[in-house]
Amino acid sequence: MRYTAEYVYTLAGQPLRRGFVETSADGTVLRTGVCPEGERVEEGILCPGFVNAHCHAELSYLKGKFRKGTGMAGFIDQINALRDTSSKEDRLAALKEALDGLWAQGVVAMADISNCADSFALKASHPLYTRTFLEVFGAQPEECDAVMASVRDLQAQARALGLDAAPTPHSCYTMSPQLLSASAAAGLEDGFLSFHSEESEEEEEMMRYGRGPMWDNRIANGIPTPPVTGTSSLEYFLDRLKAAGLKKPVQGNVLLVHECCLTPEGAALAREVLAHPYIAVCPLSNLFIHHTLPPISVMRASGIPICIGTDSLSSNDALNMVAEIACLQEAFPEVPLQEMLEWACLNGARFLGLENCLGTLEPGKKPGVVRIVNCKSVRLC
Repeated sequence: MRYTAEYVYTLAGQPLRRGFVETSADGTVLRTGVCPEGERVEEGILCPGFVNAHCHAELSYLKGKFRKGTGMAGFIDQINALRDTSSKEDRLAALKEALDGLWAQGVVAMADISNCADSFALKASHPLYTRTFLEVFGAQPEECDAVMASVRDLQAQARALGLDAAPTPHSCYTMSPQLLSASAAAGLEDGFLSFHSEESEEEEEMMRYGRGPMWDNRIANGIPTPPVTGTSSLEYFLDRLKAAGLKKPVQGNVLLVHECCLTPEGAALAREVLAHPYIAVCPLSNLFIHHTLPPISVMRASGIPICIGTDSLSSNDALNMVAEIACLQEAFPEVPLQEMLEWACLNGARFLGLENCLGTLEPGKKPGVVRIVNCKSVRLC
């Protein structure tokens, strides 16, 4: 197959103007180059398949059910009220529609969060690769051993179906210090961790000062509050890795999801403690929940690789990587498109350890080829 476009972003070098990509029947890239004079060139751009670095596909049945702009405390209330209100048949139908939709719009791999086994069989049979992060919750210290035993059982179920899956902590405020450390260490046994970090000012106010809407929400609902550290939730997380006996720099690929409150000091500490830190931004989800965008300038200056995710249909109108890129382009026009496509394709592949086969349009790789025209994407192979 031969595909042409006004620009081809191979992400292995500079964009090719009036370029082409040739692939074999199974999608393996054979060669790329510049079209000869006179060859008709299709509109739009070509780039590798996307890697969705953060998604909760299990929550797809919640599409359209959440109010926007409630802040994190209001969002958590809605999750608690609506999470178990659909039948398993409806949940699985929504999940299949979501995975099929992601594949159709050019997503070839995904870092997906799971809280149960609902998605495992479908993921195992789907052409879209997923690494499943089995999210752990539990605010009572005495629950730690039981929670870890339960998630290990869930991991065994996933692996029996051939899925790459391991435990991962949810966030600093939904788990006891003991469980945060234990689940992080368990995830890093597999080499990968995904952690919701500094998602909102409400989270930071709760962790630093023991106050604010999220703190009040937990008190009102009789939920244990997290330790008040006087430091950022990111620093607290990094301290819990040390408490788990993990020597710095902590080995493994660690994805810090959201980081809407990241500071230069926090980024420097993450680079000091973590051998391979990554950041996943989910801009449309952040706008949906609390009208905030991540500090892209701080992230770029830090040198920590940036990835792009869609989050879930509880906090987004669609699982659409191109829409996430368009949002970032509008808000941060100083960032070149080539760099944003690296976030959406190559860096996600690197986080998942799949850069040898995904992320760039280079001979021998099978990354998928996506055409973007007028902010819409069409999967080509």
